[in-house]
Amino acid sequence: MKRLLAIGEALIDFIPEETGKELKNVRGFQPAVGGAPANVCGAFVKLGGEAAMITQLGADPFGDKIADEFAACGIMGDYVKRTAEANTSLAFVALKNDGNREFSFYRKPGADMLLRPEDVKEEWFEDVFALHFCSVSLGDFPMKEAHRKAIQYAVEKGAIISFDPNLRLQLWEDPEKLRQAILEFAPLSHVLKISDEELEFITGCSTIEEALPKLLAGNTRMVIYTKGSQGAECYTAHGKAFAASQKVKAVDTTGAGDGFIGSFLYRLAAAGVTAESLAEVTPEQMESHLKFANKFCGISVTKRGAIASYPTMEEMGE
Repeated sequence: MKRLLAIGEALIDFIPEETGKELKNVRGFQPAVGGAPANVCGAFVKLGGEAAMITQLGADPFGDKIADEFAACGIMGDYVKRTAEANTSLAFVALKNDGNREFSFYRKPGADMLLRPEDVKEEWFEDVFALHFCSVSLGDFPMKEAHRKAIQYAVEKGAIISFDPNLRLQLWEDPEKLRQAILEFAPLSHVLKISDEELEFITGCSTIEEALPKLLAGNTRMVIYTKGSQGAECYTAHGKAFAASQKVKAVDTTGAGDGFIGSFLYRLAAAGVTAESLAEVTPEQMESHLKFANKFCGISVTKRGAIASYPTMEEMGE
């Protein structure tokens, strides 16, 4: 199986030691390695694949912690730069009683934001299955152009481009700039994951059926539409599929969406799917991949944290 690459933020999530409280009232936190692209790599690796992260960390103890955890869980750190220009990004999280979250970010700027396009090397993209990215790092700072360079190299090498907008509105002073960044980069992706909570903000449409002509545009060949406890759908120009969610008691939803797309990409890689063959994936195959990703998420949300909560293939019972 070819390697997965992800580009963007790797940070420390400070997970609350108690639930059901607003962030301002939480008395204690435990640090955990996170950041959506890093989580996707973690899911891919937990299932037995190879993944590497393209990011930049601060020359500080939190950067050391992330580098150590990457090494411990098997995420390749060869493309991780370190800098003294800014600290490693931090995110403090509060968990509500239903498992949903409240965030406060310390990232003005974070070290990841300062990764430059010239730091991204063409040789990294040899024999790569896919490049995954999110919208957190598409603001007006050097990392946005590093994404553009990485996408260019990945496309030239025939890799799948995977994009999960993963909205974090509190990181943007102007929500319209976030929407425009997503609309700029979405057509560059072959696989686009979008949630029911994101659909109207991004597309202006209230239903996935209405939005699909806008989403299956440009290079996009597959749209994955996640609906939390209501299941997930997958669409190509030639077919569609649905799979119900696992019925579980959610303890912590941190990294759940990242685990979904990471495990879904793993299944595509295991099936030998390429950028050229994405549109030909059958509804039966899409349903199987959705069921696998839903099961992966169902297990992960019953534990705390992101990468630490992801199941192995053995724990999946596969």
